[in-house]
Amino acid sequence: MIVVTGATGHLGKLVVEGLLDRLPADQVVAAVRTPEKAAGLAERGVEVRHADYTEPESLVAAFKGADKVLLVSSSEVGRRVPQHQAVIEAAKQAGVRHLVYTSAPKATTSALVLAPDHKATEELIEASGLTATILRNNWYNENYADTIEQAARTGSFVGSAGDGRVAGATRADYAAAAVAVLTGEGHEGKIYELAGDVTWTNADLAAEIGKATGREITYVDLPADEHVKALTGAGLPEQVAGFLAALDANIKDGLLAETTADLRALIGHPSTPIAVTVAEVVGTP
Repeated sequence: MIVVTGATGHLGKLVVEGLLDRLPADQVVAAVRTPEKAAGLAERGVEVRHADYTEPESLVAAFKGADKVLLVSSSEVGRRVPQHQAVIEAAKQAGVRHLVYTSAPKATTSALVLAPDHKATEELIEASGLTATILRNNWYNENYADTIEQAARTGSFVGSAGDGRVAGATRADYAAAAVAVLTGEGHEGKIYELAGDVTWTNADLAAEIGKATGREITYVDLPADEHVKALTGAGLPEQVAGFLAALDANIKDGLLAETTADLRALIGHPSTPIAVTVAEVVGTP
């Protein structure tokens, strides 16, 4: 039996769908904070269990009888480590044979602003003694959806990533990799650096939006402090704006630029190009 945490989230939902393509529904458990949101999965024969990263007792119950658990990393930056620790301890208590975790690129050595929580989690997993597989997911193409929509509407977007390149792929690509690991053999103890096959810059992204919309799209690169001002001026809280500017600084430094063959090898086909995501967001046939 395979348990997927965060099964109604963007990534978890895709993993569950991928598992249902390969396994009977009674072998898949959707562990979710709000079971009502998973009613559609329950109707298809998937067992839905309540699981809240902040309620350890719910996690132990959710993992009962599980052979494998996919820990989809929490979206609550700043609270991730204790939440992940609760999942790891519950998995150990429940006798889970194989834990799979969605981490970040080179989490234990990278200066990426997102890396510390993932580094701490990987260390907790190692210390737990659980057999595990680490999926270090690079950037999601969908992270740019709002930027693409805004640029298509206004003709431009701003950032501070310079000529930094991103080796992104779609959530569906990363979900397919997780499904391959959860349903395959020989992945125990492995760390996979998952990234897209082709990198792009913000200027490249602007060009793709231009192709999809049939209009000129301009990327305006700003100093980091000006980028923060632009984001707060658009209504974002200062803390969020600073975080996004820090991510752009990481991209400028090349921290998301490395391509690997791991994703392509696991999913059996090339990663999805950013042009496809752009076309989907702007509604191009």
